[in-house]
Amino acid sequence: MLQVQFIRENQQEAIKGLKKKLFPNAEQVVNEILQLDSQRRQLQKQQDDKLAQSNQLSKEIGLLMKAGKKGEAEALKEEAKKLSDEAKILVEQVSVLEEKLKNLLLTVPNLPSKLVPEGRDSDDNEIVYHHGKAPALPETALPHWELIVKYDIIDFELGNKVTGAGFPFYKGKGAKLQRALINFFLDEAEKAGYTEVQPPILINKDSGFGTGQLPDKDGQMYYISQDDFYLIPTAEVPITNMYRDVIIKAKDFPIKMVGYTPCFRREAGSWGADVRGLNRLHQFDKVEIVQIQRPEDSYATLEEMRTYVQGLLEKLELPYRVLKLCGGDMSFTSALTYDLEVYSAAQKRWLEVSSVSNFETFQANRLKLRYRGEDKKIHLAHTLNGSALALPRIMAALLENNQTQEGIRIPEVLHPYTKFEIIS
Repeated sequence: MLQVQFIRENQQEAIKGLKKKLFPNAEQVVNEILQLDSQRRQLQKQQDDKLAQSNQLSKEIGLLMKAGKKGEAEALKEEAKKLSDEAKILVEQVSVLEEKLKNLLLTVPNLPSKLVPEGRDSDDNEIVYHHGKAPALPETALPHWELIVKYDIIDFELGNKVTGAGFPFYKGKGAKLQRALINFFLDEAEKAGYTEVQPPILINKDSGFGTGQLPDKDGQMYYISQDDFYLIPTAEVPITNMYRDVIIKAKDFPIKMVGYTPCFRREAGSWGADVRGLNRLHQFDKVEIVQIQRPEDSYATLEEMRTYVQGLLEKLELPYRVLKLCGGDMSFTSALTYDLEVYSAAQKRWLEVSSVSNFETFQANRLKLRYRGEDKKIHLAHTLNGSALALPRIMAALLENNQTQEGIRIPEVLHPYTKFEIIS
C-alpha cells in the first residue's frame, strides 16, 4: 500500500507512475486521496486542540478544588465536559475518514520503478537477456501432453476423476522427476545462503492483505469459508508474513528465505492453447525465494536474485530469455519485475517459469515490516521474491526439449536426485 505522506509530497510523481501502470483515473484518485487526507488532518488537529483544552481545564479544576473554590470549579467542569463531548464526535469523524482513505488506498497499485519501460501489455515487454538455442527436434516430436501419456508419467484424466480439471496425478518416473526438481532447487538455494522454511499452505486474511493478494486477487484464491482461511497462491505469502509487525535489527540484513509448497490458483476464465497440459494448473508445486532488504540495497539484490534463477535454468540446460515487464503488464504490487521464460521446443513457444520482483515498501507498509536504521529511526524495509522455480512449465520444457528415439533424457545435474538418466 502506498504511503499517504509520499503521495502528499510527490503528487505528480504518483500520478505519472499510476498512469504508466495504466491505472484508470489516476489524477482523480490521487486528488481524492489528498482531499481525504487533508480533511482527516484538519479534524485531527481540531480533536487534539479540544483534548488539550480539556486537559488544561482539568488541571485548573483540580487547583480550584484544592483552593476551596468549588463554585468556580463546577463552572469549569461544564466547559470541560462540552470540550470532551466535542472531541468524541471528532474522533468518530476522523475514524470514518481514515476508513475511507484506507479503502481508497487499497485500490491503488504500487508505483513502478523509473527503470520500468512504458507499454500496454506483454508485447511491449523488453527482452534484456537471451541464453541458449532451441534444440533441433525431429518432425515426429510430441508436445508434453502427448509425451506424458506415451510414458505414463502424468495423468490428467485420473486427476479430473478424483478432483477436477487442473489437478493432475504424477506417477512413477514423473513423480520422481518432480521430487528431484524440488530437492535440486532447495539444495541450490541453501548453497546460495537461503534459509529453508516449510510454511503452512493455509493463510488468514491478515496474511493475504499483508502481501497484497487481498483484496486485489480475492476471486483468484481458493477460500475455506468454515475456517475463514485461503489456500496459498505462492509461498511468498506465508514466508513474507513471518515478518509482519516485526522491527528488524540492521545486523540481520539481508534476510534470505526459501520454501517449497504446493500452490493453488483458481485461474478463473482461463482457456485455449496457453492452458493445455502443464501450461496452467489449479494446483502446482513451486520453490520460492524471498528476501528482505534495506531500501538502498534492494535493486542490487533484485539483480542478484535474477542471476541466481538464470543459473538454475542453465544447469537444467534449458534455453531461456529474460524480460523486463512494461508498466501495463506488471502486477498490482510490483515496482519492477523480471519474467524468465524457457523455450518449449515441441510447442514452439516461450513459457514463463519465474517472476522475480522488487516490491519496495508496498508490502512492508501493509505488513508493518520495519527496521531500525543507523540513524536510530524506524524505516520500512523492502521486500523481494522470485520463483526458483515453478515446476509445471519446467517439467513441460524438460520433457519436450529432451525427447529422443530412446526416451526422454534427464539433464545431468538431476541424475543424483532421480537415480535414473532416461524416461523410457
